[in-house]
Amino acid sequence: MPTTTPQQLTITRPDDWHLHVRDGEALKTVVPHTAAQFGRAIIMPNLRPPVTTAAQALAYKARIQAAVPEGVSFEPLMTLYLTDNLPPDEIARAKDAGVVALKLYPAGATTNSDAGVTDLRKTYKTLEAMQRHGLLLLLHGEVTSPEIDLFDREAVFIDQQLIPLRRDFPELKIVFEHITTLEAAQYVRDAGIYTAASITAHHLLYNRNAIFTGGIRPHYYCLPVLKREKHRLALVDAATRDNARFFLGTDSAPHPAHLKEHATGCAGCYTAHAAMELYAEAFDAAGALDQLEAFASFNGADFYGLPRNLGSITLRRENWLPPTSFALGEAELKPLRSGESLGWRLV
Repeated sequence: MPTTTPQQLTITRPDDWHLHVRDGEALKTVVPHTAAQFGRAIIMPNLRPPVTTAAQALAYKARIQAAVPEGVSFEPLMTLYLTDNLPPDEIARAKDAGVVALKLYPAGATTNSDAGVTDLRKTYKTLEAMQRHGLLLLLHGEVTSPEIDLFDREAVFIDQQLIPLRRDFPELKIVFEHITTLEAAQYVRDAGIYTAASITAHHLLYNRNAIFTGGIRPHYYCLPVLKREKHRLALVDAATRDNARFFLGTDSAPHPAHLKEHATGCAGCYTAHAAMELYAEAFDAAGALDQLEAFASFNGADFYGLPRNLGSITLRRENWLPPTSFALGEAELKPLRSGESLGWRLV
């Protein structure tokens, strides 16, 4: 059980079950931020070109490990990018290489998703192999039809794609990632033991007003986009209700500031610099700090069938001001809450 006082919280070392770290010089900045807080992280495969083979995943893992600070214990958990034509026999190689999951992006749904799935039925032989070998399916759960309103795309995805997928693959472990709606929270809560969901800190803390308060605020723009307040409250309830199939996934996504602050700014919030501080703020506001350890440290590991971490981290109630920006190779990276005070700090 977590050790709590009015000023301090100590929990088992957590994991991040949804993370973007990009590649190249960016790794030197973003990987240490995550490794300072988390024991493991699920690494998203949406590079250019995407990570679609076991060999590519192992090479990418080595590049990430090279960016982990000396003396820090951190394990990147690798995934493959599911495409219409990813061959089923790659799944056995992925399993042998330690790959834990495949990520399904509907084509065009978000950053670097143009190689994504155009028709779920084209992937069924590969999904059958995943179910057989025990690899998880991670879903970016939105439809991309232009006639569907942006704010309704997650709910429509449940009806049009997730329910049939769940019926056709009853024992495939599925993570509905970065859920944003009441409908998604209810679906996962009522689903069986093979369905779970990750929730970001920014979707727990903010509704869609945050994007527009005082003008367009591009660093709050992400996909799936922030929703109405009723949806935020549903996510808080799901995260803090002691349901083992909801767990932490930051979806921290580094982008150069000049591409975020652009006429067609890219989607993604960078939160890895203060991930646990932001989650602590959300759970504290809900009066549920006693539930943070299960959400951050136990539920994801249990669902993935991995051992819980050893060791612990401690957060202290303390106002502090994180840096307004970080270097991202030759570019500038502005984190969420850039220049704003945070109320919890990793000791």
